[in-house]
Amino acid sequence: MIIKRTFDFAQNALEQYAREDMFITKYKGEWQKTSTQEFVNLGNKISRGLLKLGIKPGDKIALITTATRTEWAVMDLGISQIGAISVPVYPTISPDDYEFIFNNAEVKYCFVSDSGLLEKVMKIKDRVPSMQGIFTFDSIEGAANWNEVLDMGQDNATQIEVDDLARSINTEDLVTIIYTSGTTGKPKGVMLSHENIVSNVLASNPRIPRVKGLDYKEIKVLSFLPICHIFERMLFYLYQYNGYSVNFAESIDKMGENIKEVQPHLMSVVPRLIEKVYDKIYDKGTSAGGLKSKIFLWALGVNKAKKDIGKPSGLKEIIADKLVFSKWREGLGGNIITLVSGSAALSPRLNKMFQNAGIPILEGYGLTETSPVISVNSFGKIKIGTVGHVLENLEVKIQEDGEITVKGPSVFKGYFKNDEMTKDVFTEEGFFRTGDIGHIDDEGYLHITDRKKEMFKTSGGKYIAPQALENMAKASKFIEQIMIVGDGEKMPCALIQPDFNFAQNWAERKGINIGSTPQEIAANPQLIARIGKEIDYLNTKLGSWEQVKKFELTPQIWSIETGELTPTLKLKRKIVKEKYIQLYNKMYGHDN
Repeated sequence: MIIKRTFDFAQNALEQYAREDMFITKYKGEWQKTSTQEFVNLGNKISRGLLKLGIKPGDKIALITTATRTEWAVMDLGISQIGAISVPVYPTISPDDYEFIFNNAEVKYCFVSDSGLLEKVMKIKDRVPSMQGIFTFDSIEGAANWNEVLDMGQDNATQIEVDDLARSINTEDLVTIIYTSGTTGKPKGVMLSHENIVSNVLASNPRIPRVKGLDYKEIKVLSFLPICHIFERMLFYLYQYNGYSVNFAESIDKMGENIKEVQPHLMSVVPRLIEKVYDKIYDKGTSAGGLKSKIFLWALGVNKAKKDIGKPSGLKEIIADKLVFSKWREGLGGNIITLVSGSAALSPRLNKMFQNAGIPILEGYGLTETSPVISVNSFGKIKIGTVGHVLENLEVKIQEDGEITVKGPSVFKGYFKNDEMTKDVFTEEGFFRTGDIGHIDDEGYLHITDRKKEMFKTSGGKYIAPQALENMAKASKFIEQIMIVGDGEKMPCALIQPDFNFAQNWAERKGINIGSTPQEIAANPQLIARIGKEIDYLNTKLGSWEQVKKFELTPQIWSIETGELTPTLKLKRKIVKEKYIQLYNKMYGHDN
């Protein structure tokens, strides 16, 4: 069938790829399967139930889950095929942001996964005049459950109304409003149409590798990134399009356990997860001691020396693969075809290491406003340090100041209720301004160098691209997070959140007492001196104007919950600076 609307993916899956395990979610320790037929039936029930509740095309319904689960998929189908608009919301944002989003979108109903989220939404419910009800996926005493909506939709007689509404929906109709996490200011409502998302799925699909001899029914996906983020959501539809079985991970904390259970073939990741996986591998390899540690470090050296990425060829590489890297693959379940990485820049060093370990990573690039993929590497066309070739249905133009701009069917309709901001992000020629700086090389690969708004100029007139420096610095195992500062100042400096666990392990190996709390560890002069060596090494790779002259260690962990990171783990630079303004002033000799 021809796919034009997001809900067409479900019908296409039913006609071509019907399976007993389309979606699998773990409830109370047991994985529970939902077949393709059950999924479509449940989606229709939700549609009929919502119509009974009085939902009309254009009405907004919020979806919030702490972890993605089958209920989310069912709700998405049920909402979209009657012309209502889903508003997926990050579970970790503040109550103030909930209130803003619900009022801005005029949300009528909200579906939440658990008691914690219910409590959060209940606190602001009375300040949202449009809100008519809240339903939960978990059974919670005193709370309305989503099964009530399913029960309202039991009557098949109203299915004709659902089908008529589905037929009336055009490709350019709005299907979702996704509020960006926002590194500054209030969230912006990105309006995406059916065409935006569908065109991106179909254009991205050829970049995902196919394995000869492996039938679609054998392919399992582990989905753990928040589906409220457009990256995972686009892949969610892409998996349906190919008939793959989607297993929803319980949480990031249980990723290791879930990987062993599912043994996935495909998985989407963010760079921070790759960094964490490598840190765990490195710690295990170096702490084994004796011959095992020597073999591990020797294998890393062989990996690093390998000139071309890919399968081992020479004798040393084959031995290193058998003794060490085969264990890495087993740790990821043993079936990984590829990891798809997005949301932030991936360290070229780690990318190459995993590629050479037989764990291909396809790094891509995009924004919520572009549904999201603009470019992505693909098998046979991988160039480390780039985000691949631009999708065939998009046109990218690099502006005179280096900003990447894009035009095509996956570029969004605009910001909800904000025509002025919408106008500002498009050029006169109709290209969307991404806010990223980059270039396309002679082989057609797109390179991202920094965020336009995050670049700054020192008092000496030199431009600094902080992201590039930060990504280099995070290669150090001592540095968990780093923010390069210095806008309008005479020199670049850095605020650093050390990896407190690694620092303690280092101190134990060295017989040094650096304390046990983050405050004690960050103040320890021996650790400060050791991290100083890491910064000195970083500076050897930098031009004199961009070298980090001073740094301060922050005595807390930066997190989503405490406000330093967005839900997609990007730095909230303004918040970090405000929070550690005393350390900032200390580096620059300002009066506090």
